[in-house]
Amino acid sequence: MPIHPEIAKVLSTLPAPDGSPLDPEAVRAGEVAQVPPLEDRVPLYAVEDAMAATRSGDVPVRIYTPAEADAYGVLVYFHGGAFFLGSLDTHDHVARSLAKETGYKVISVGFRLAPESAFPAGLDDCYSVVRWAADQGGSLGWDGQNLAIAGDSSGGTFAAAVAAMAHDDGFDRITHQILFYPSLDLDFDVDRYASLRGNAEGYGLETAGLKPFNAFYIDSGADPADPRVSPIKREDLSGLPRALVITAEFDPLRDEGELYGQRLKDAGVNAKVSRYAGANHGFVQNFSWIPEFYRAFEETGEFLNRS
Repeated sequence: MPIHPEIAKVLSTLPAPDGSPLDPEAVRAGEVAQVPPLEDRVPLYAVEDAMAATRSGDVPVRIYTPAEADAYGVLVYFHGGAFFLGSLDTHDHVARSLAKETGYKVISVGFRLAPESAFPAGLDDCYSVVRWAADQGGSLGWDGQNLAIAGDSSGGTFAAAVAAMAHDDGFDRITHQILFYPSLDLDFDVDRYASLRGNAEGYGLETAGLKPFNAFYIDSGADPADPRVSPIKREDLSGLPRALVITAEFDPLRDEGELYGQRLKDAGVNAKVSRYAGANHGFVQNFSWIPEFYRAFEETGEFLNRS
């Protein structure tokens, strides 16, 4: 099917890339300007800003409680933004929808960004908050059973990497991983995946933009050959948590996400790949107001609550 007409309308208004260098502060300011006012966001039982005291240091988090209950599953969420964009505020609406549709208590992580913080600062923050959530389970109302991690785009990179780091450390509390259109291979050779060519232009995220957008992270010390940076390069995927990999039809990163899901299955992991027709990269953040794409949150809830 063609790209969704509502997405096409928005894409038609975007200026063509002019090749000028990216200014992190300017791009961040543009993102902040798009944050909807509080009254337009999904209401929840409670939303609280806190500081997680972790082995990585104090990490800002935002805790979303969907409804009053005796205990909750916990979902730790890592926002996208090519490792230099995004914040607790820019992805607040995503975390709220995740909490609403899963019934889990969601902990969104305000991890350190490139280029101000060198690799692996942001990744360490994400992993440390997961360990903190398990350690603080009683005060969070954690049910002690369900501990999920999720991320969109580069946040999906972190989620996949955190799942592997936890496995290697013998930390076996993570039960689920949800990867929304993840960036899993930071080797941007356009011949590696057909979608890098087939979806190269005209769909928002463009293949030619992958290197400059990720340059802040790579230049901070993130080696694309390192499986913590490119999780698809991990040789042994066995023993990782069950996975839901959500991809977008018109996304240059589509094929690496789907290959990763297949490799998880081949390694014996309970994994599902779900491609959203007519969608582009970033649809969970940018176009979840379209019912067909809000479905990604509902599918996440079904995945997490399946017996």
